[in-house]
Amino acid sequence: MSAVGTASASDNWTNVDGHVWKDASGQNCWRDAFWTPATAAEGCGKPVAEAPVVAPTASKVVLNADTFFDFDKSTLKPEGKQVLDQVAQQAGSINLETVIATGHTDSIGTEAYNQKLSERRANSVKQYLISKGVPADRIYAEGKGELQPVASNKTREGRAQNRRVEIEIVGTRK
Repeated sequence: MSAVGTASASDNWTNVDGHVWKDASGQNCWRDAFWTPATAAEGCGKPVAEAPVVAPTASKVVLNADTFFDFDKSTLKPEGKQVLDQVAQQAGSINLETVIATGHTDSIGTEAYNQKLSERRANSVKQYLISKGVPADRIYAEGKGELQPVASNKTREGRAQNRRVEIEIVGTRK
């Protein structure tokens, strides 16, 4: 038996006797660079299926700031901590890429003050999530102040809707 092999018309390697080379298990045939399912030798099976590419998914949670904070404050209330416990649990159940906490305010007060308040609130959310085991380098906190209202600031109800923290979680399922 010769140790020299050649690629046949089937694009599987064969010895000089025309027998297809196989691995030690006898299940997998040696293939050359031109192998395709159409040129596979009989009994050499199908190509190995590629793992599906899983695109990261994002889930967004919009939480009313009144649930998290007292008016004009950035200290988390117990009700807010309970909601954030669920967010931390969700973040721990996926292959986490990032968490983005974005604070928003209504238009009462100066624009500069509201910007700082929204940043403090987002940072409070970030610090709490860190305390619950979410990796600090995966959490980004930002404040948008009064710049992105979702309702009119002319009514009390609208202002309440604008006082919010949005938490976006991006990752893939484990």
